[in-house]
Amino acid sequence: MPKVWLGLGSNSGDSLNILRGARERLCATLSGCTFSTVWRSRARYYENQPDFFNMAVSGFSELSPRALLEEIHRIEKDYGRDRQKEIYKGPRPLDIDILLYDNKIIAEPDLIIPHPGLAERKFALLPLLELDFDLVHPGLGIALKKLAAALPPQGIYPLKDYRYDELYLE
Repeated sequence: MPKVWLGLGSNSGDSLNILRGARERLCATLSGCTFSTVWRSRARYYENQPDFFNMAVSGFSELSPRALLEEIHRIEKDYGRDRQKEIYKGPRPLDIDILLYDNKIIAEPDLIIPHPGLAERKFALLPLLELDFDLVHPGLGIALKKLAAALPPQGIYPLKDYRYDELYLE
């Protein structure tokens, strides 16, 4: 059974409870489910919005990549996401990305795996590395820990780490 790694984010509504509920839904779909701690990150791309809460979930899936994407979209919709009305890269109650699906490389118009932004996003890499520190990017052949180490500070920190200003400000 293929192993998958998913990235979850929320910055609209009761984000921590939304992430908790989405994690439970995903873990009912995946076997051997594990999840990272919650991280807080500054918004990127569209910066005029609240900070995001992020985490990663991994497990084994009987679903094809396409079927997993459809299930993820159902879960996002159940938590209030409306892709037709939202600002691109703007606030959203729930965003779930397929970061990795085994070592597969998929390039379809609406499904790209590994996630195309993975190598540049600490908010995806750091929670993912909590789950598996030795992961390698299938498309680049580079360890994710090396990708994360090469990135500049991006304003992400563990939610329960109150040393943010001291450690993570650029």
